[in-house]
Amino acid sequence: MIGGGGREHALVWKLSLSPSVYKIWCAPGNGGISQQAECVPIDLTDISAIADLAQELRVDLTVVGPEQPLVDGVVDEFERRKLRIIGPTKRTAQLEGSKVFAKDFLIKNNIPTARPYGVFDSAKTAIKVVEGLSYPIVLKADGLCAGKGVLVAKSKPEALDFVVRVLETHEFGPGGDNLLLEEALTGDELSFIVLTDGRDYVPMVPTRDHKRALDGDRGPNTGGMGAYSCDNMISASIEQEIRTRIVEPTLNALALENSPYSGFLYFGLMLTPNGPKVLEYNCRLGDPETQAIVARMNFDLADVLNSVAEGSLASRPLRWRDGASICVVMASGGYPGTYETGRRIEGLDQAGTVPGVTIFHAGTKREDDAYYTCSGRILGVTAIGSTLDEARRSAYDAVQMIQFSGRHYRSDIARSSSIAANVGEH
Repeated sequence: MIGGGGREHALVWKLSLSPSVYKIWCAPGNGGISQQAECVPIDLTDISAIADLAQELRVDLTVVGPEQPLVDGVVDEFERRKLRIIGPTKRTAQLEGSKVFAKDFLIKNNIPTARPYGVFDSAKTAIKVVEGLSYPIVLKADGLCAGKGVLVAKSKPEALDFVVRVLETHEFGPGGDNLLLEEALTGDELSFIVLTDGRDYVPMVPTRDHKRALDGDRGPNTGGMGAYSCDNMISASIEQEIRTRIVEPTLNALALENSPYSGFLYFGLMLTPNGPKVLEYNCRLGDPETQAIVARMNFDLADVLNSVAEGSLASRPLRWRDGASICVVMASGGYPGTYETGRRIEGLDQAGTVPGVTIFHAGTKREDDAYYTCSGRILGVTAIGSTLDEARRSAYDAVQMIQFSGRHYRSDIARSSSIAANVGEH
């Protein structure tokens, strides 16, 4: 397993339950992952070192969690060495690595998406366009920005400030070399993720995440403060429309370009009054959506991933637990801005006894039998239940038992269940 966050812990935890799995290594891993896997320190930007490690350990299959190694071409390096790996090539990973590439791809293939206003590498030029638009608008830094390079600007001053931060002060580094402006869509957001072997695909259960740092969807964008999934989140007709108008045209277009996609492909959607439209692609599972998805898996994930590597996914139907799941992210105070680390975490054992709760570690360091904070997002407290309310109560009961200095979490994850009532019907 490549990665060391909450998404990776959820995947490692699920893989460890498979009778076909003998040993798991995770590079670099984290404090919680060390419970189920051997963690190996590694620089995730060193593609050759990652491939060397897989070769030395003689692993049967490598799974990639985060986006950066995929965008950097880790799959290409593994394939060159004839090592088995789950994930897209460097070229297809551009769907996430470049917002401009993705927008061009969507428009070229007539896949429903927001109307673009232009792409800019100069603040002066972008400002001229921004001053003539009606609000709200969406501004997107072109490259990878850890989920923080997108702004829905409700006013001109807000938009102008973001233009300066991206193109003049270079707050997002190389990820902000170009800026995409597009119309703001209205509706309910949905995360629709599929797993594909390049020929066939299977959908994960739909999820919805919460990006803003504070209750009521206020505050700055984060990597994600929580997510949930439940039965009947979308109607059968909406799911069919997503498949036929978005998923299948995407996969077919990539295949026609001689770039068949293999691995997890995330469609960030807006369910508008005019149907589902693509907000973004991610070339991997989302975080914290993965935690909510894994909690509902009622199948052997290792066997399914092995079938992807073998190109036989069509023979693996997926079964899901009825009911609902929720993941509440506990973060360091100040996240996504400046925060302190090294704070001891208390109450994990007690919280883990709440029925239906599993705690996934994101930014923890283990020292003897104690855990300490070492990043922005610390834990993903995840729960299942027969209903969304039941899962939510269990998760927040567990959250209350966990203490560390400066802890921060949203108290309204999954509180609004509007999306659970066949949203997007039209």
